Amino acid sequence: MNQAEDIKNAVEVLKKGGVILYPTDTVWGIGCDATNADAVAKVYKIKKRDDSKALICLVDSDARLQRYVKKVPNVAWDIIDAAMKPTTIILDGAINLAPNLIAEDGSIALRITKEPFSQELCFRFQKALVSTSANISGEPPASNYSDISQELLDSVDYVCWSRRQEHKPHTPSSIIKLKEDGEVTIIRK
Repeated sequence: MNQAEDIKNAVEVLKKGGVILYPTDTVWGIGCDATNADAVAKVYKIKKRDDSKALICLVDSDARLQRYVKKVPNVAWDIIDAAMKPTTIILDGAINLAPNLIAEDGSIALRITKEPFSQELCFRFQKALVSTSANISGEPPASNYSDISQELLDSVDYVCWSRRQEHKPHTPSSIIKLKEDGEVTIIRK
């Protein structure tokens, strides 16, 4: 299967409220439509994770990121431009997303992916995509497809074919929290 077909199949599943496993700019991810509360609830159930713990969302561009936050502080763009590795930014004032995806303080964790597969997937889907590590909560994240448990493979609606053959180290993104007042907190380096 080529990448275009793989993305087309994944997008069809996402549009129906399904859950996918897919390669990202960091580790393999469990994904769903970030605007669909039922799909988000499925992801929490699959991960066996408390829904008070917010999930990360991937987007393909600056413009798409701006659709999901009331106001992106200028320092966020500086951080995105300067980042040497995938960097997730937690921003206040989340909008246009499933309520069960937004943290209790009204913030959302967003990352603009520059990796070709996940970027094209987000572009074709035209919405934010949930991107939480492909593992049961508390277990190590799946760097490569071969690290994903059978339980997880059996619990989703579609598993992407692209990049399954890879065997190389991948690490989770840096996470930086930005407050509207400009306060910056590094959550994960």
